[in-house]
Amino acid sequence: MDDRRTVKVSKYLSKHLRHQPERIGLTLDPHGWVPVEELLRAAAAHGFPISRAELDHVVAVNDKRRFAVDGVRIRASQGHTVEVDLDLPVAEPPAYLYHGTVAASLDAIRAEGLRPMARHHVHLSPDRETATRVGARRGRPVVLSVDAGAMHRTGHVFHVSANGVWLTEAVPPEYLRFPG
Repeated sequence: MDDRRTVKVSKYLSKHLRHQPERIGLTLDPHGWVPVEELLRAAAAHGFPISRAELDHVVAVNDKRRFAVDGVRIRASQGHTVEVDLDLPVAEPPAYLYHGTVAASLDAIRAEGLRPMARHHVHLSPDRETATRVGARRGRPVVLSVDAGAMHRTGHVFHVSANGVWLTEAVPPEYLRFPG
C-alpha cells in the first residue's frame, strides 16, 4: 500500500469514525465502536472500497495510533465531534503536559484558556515534540506548557487515550505557561 493511499484511507476513517458516521450509514455504539465488516461494507457501498488488509495496515502504521481495533470492532481513539463515551479511566497526569497551537490563537487562549471547541475534550501531548507536530498542522507551531500536576491537585480530571493523548475538559489560563 503506497503512502498516498494510506493517508487517504486514514482520513476517510477519521471522518467517518470521529465526525460523520451517518454520512455512510454507520451507527457507532455508545463507546464509539462499529463492527469492522460493517465499516468495510459501508465504505464500499459509498464508493470508497477498503480491503481488510488496507484497514489493518492503516491501523498498524498510523504514527498517532488514531484507531483502535478490539477483535471485530474498530473506533477512533479520540477527537470525536459526535457524542461518544470512550469510557477512558481517570488517570493522574505527569507534572507537565503540552499543547501545540499557532500564534493567531494565543490572545484567545490567554483570555479563556484551552477549550475543547467542537470536540469533547482538550487534547494534550505528553512531550514537546508531539505538541510541536500537532501545532504545525495549522502553521508555525507554538508550544504551551500545561501545569497538569497543579490542575490535578485542584480537582481537574484527566484521562489518557490508548494512543497516549491526554484529555481534560478545559485548561484555565492560570495553568498555562506561554513561551518567551
